[in-house]
Amino acid sequence: MPIKLPTRGNAKLEQMLARINADEEIHQLWRCVNVNAIDRAGINDHGEVHIRIVANAALRLLRLLLEGGVEASVVLNYGLTREDAEVIVLLATSLHDLGMAISRDEHESLSPILALPILKRLLVDIYDLREATIITSEVLHAIVAHHWNAQCLTIEAGVVKVADALDMAKGRSRIPFQAGRISIHAVSAAAIESVTIGKGERKPIRISVEMTNSAGIYQIDELLRKKLQNSSIADYVEVVAQVSGESEERLIGPVSF
Repeated sequence: MPIKLPTRGNAKLEQMLARINADEEIHQLWRCVNVNAIDRAGINDHGEVHIRIVANAALRLLRLLLEGGVEASVVLNYGLTREDAEVIVLLATSLHDLGMAISRDEHESLSPILALPILKRLLVDIYDLREATIITSEVLHAIVAHHWNAQCLTIEAGVVKVADALDMAKGRSRIPFQAGRISIHAVSAAAIESVTIGKGERKPIRISVEMTNSAGIYQIDELLRKKLQNSSIADYVEVVAQVSGESEERLIGPVSF
């Protein structure tokens, strides 16, 4: 199934999306990732479905930041465009977990090994050599920086890191849990009913997490909070977590939880 994104007339994004959807190597690597993750290690999905969810979430986060007056790093540092920032986010989310085709351990550092030759192929004829080199550097940084405690040096990298954590609705936690085993990881993941990204009241972004059980707080504390606090976009995000049917809300921000 192809990845679908709201491209909003971004011709470069449309072209890159078409190339990714048609690339047999990328799709086979996504399958290899899930063979290691699901079939061999018995943990949760990190393949094509995960990529589709994260790519859409990351693009949504980036656009809300831009609308809120936060400029993309590739624009500030290199004079490229917001459209190029969207391409960076798409590429980084599409390739960020490829290293799991090699090993779950340290996969964030392994992914660039597989991503680099793919990037060289995908960027040809869309960007000149200078621009392609910049895009490649920014994408590889975002891939490496999606580890929860890695430093994000760009807005784009922060967007990718946080979007990765947001794939946690209805049992899809990024915290690895053994399929079929009862544990705090599995129980808390099952407690997350929905994750919604919207415009914040005080900040450019509001992330709303709906839970069926308070066990879901474990997901938010151990996954979302850690990634958000170690991202470059923590100051621009507010998080609201609520158990369905209860009036009490837990407000989560970059400083106090």
